[in-house]
Formats: sequence, structure tokens, C-alpha cells
Amino acid sequence: MQSCVLFTKILVINMSDLKAALYVRVSTDRQSYENQIAELTNFCKARGYTVAEVYKETISGKEAERPEFKRMLEDAAKHKFDAIVVWALDRFTREGTGKVWHYLSLLRQYNVAFISYTESYLNTDNELVRDVLFSILGALAKQERLKISQRTKSALELVKARGSKSGRPIGRPKTYTAEQEAKAKELRAQGQSYNAIAKALGLNPGIVYKILTKGMKTAREQKSTNS
Repeated sequence: MQSCVLFTKILVINMSDLKAALYVRVSTDRQSYENQIAELTNFCKARGYTVAEVYKETISGKEAERPEFKRMLEDAAKHKFDAIVVWALDRFTREGTGKVWHYLSLLRQYNVAFISYTESYLNTDNELVRDVLFSILGALAKQERLKISQRTKSALELVKARGSKSGRPIGRPKTYTAEQEAKAKELRAQGQSYNAIAKALGLNPGIVYKILTKGMKTAREQKSTNS
């Protein structure tokens, strides 16, 4: 299998003289990464690692463009440290199996280990499990890509069957919600003017007119048909 061939290179690191980079991340400003830094620093000290750099940022792990994460990978390519230490895999990334496999394969090429403080079974400094882990991740990443491709293909086939060759929704996008439509009708029944309703709902008066006359037009057309 191709994924196995990619990982035949042996990761060689002198663990007694290891320089570690800490990557800590939180999703919102209401959270703090200080606890992660303290725990990971103590973890490195206990193992005899030197903390060479701390990369910290407040951003979703699902974001592909994370400035500190990007800088860390660039520094890994420059061999500024021997291992990246994280609290858990979901602090490293939440972009899916494919991206996990991609990032860890990059680190392997750079001869940089990945160490998870709370998930030792994911640590690539463990030679006994490393190749098995990468083979599994490679297989899962391949299946993930196939599923995404199939879902995209199915969605496009569905919209094409409804008359759109490009896969884009047919017709102009709706510029108001069902809730706004119901509220507009309610306010009109109370005697409010089009402008007053538009101001209350934050809509263009023309849109309000369109909402409130939609049924009336249908009624006129029906009357014309019956005459």
C-alpha cells in the first residue's frame, strides 16, 4: 500500500537531548491555554527535554489557516526542534483524518516527532507503533477522501437532476426568512404600512411588498383563469 511505502524512513532522534516545541490552542477568548503550557512544560522537564519554542493561538482547530501553526511547521522544516508536544490531537488539528495524516507525514519527513501528552498511543517517537499508526491513518485518509468525493458527486447529480448543470441552486436566492415573512403578514394585518414593516424587520420595502402581494397575485391569476 502506498501509505506504507511513504513511511519506510526511520525517524532518528536522540531522546536524551531533545528540543521540544509546544503547540497550545484554545478556540475562544473565554478559554485559557496557560494550563496547557504549564502541564506540557512540566512534562518536558520530567523527560529531560528542552523547550525551544511555544506556539500559542486562539483559533478553531478546524481552521486551515492558523498563523502560529503555519509558523511551527515552517520552523519544523528548518529543524529548529526535534519534537512537537501537544495536550491532545484535537489541540493540534480538528481538520479530519486526511489532514492529520498529511501533517504527521510532513513532520516525519522533517525528522520531527509528534508527542501527545494525553494520548501516548499517538506518539511517533514510539517506533513500535509508529509505522502501524501511519498505515492506519493513511488508509482512513484515503477512505475519507473517497467519501467526500462521493458525497460531492451525489449532491451535484441531485441538483443537475433538478435542472442546474453547474450545481448551483436554481433561481435567485431568497432574501428573507420564513420567520420574517410570517411577521410581515402579522404586522400588515395589524394595519402597519409597508415602510414601517420594512423598518421593523430590517428589509427593503420592495421585498416587503413582494412578500405581502405574493398571495394577491396568485388570487388574481386564479380569477383570470376562471373567467
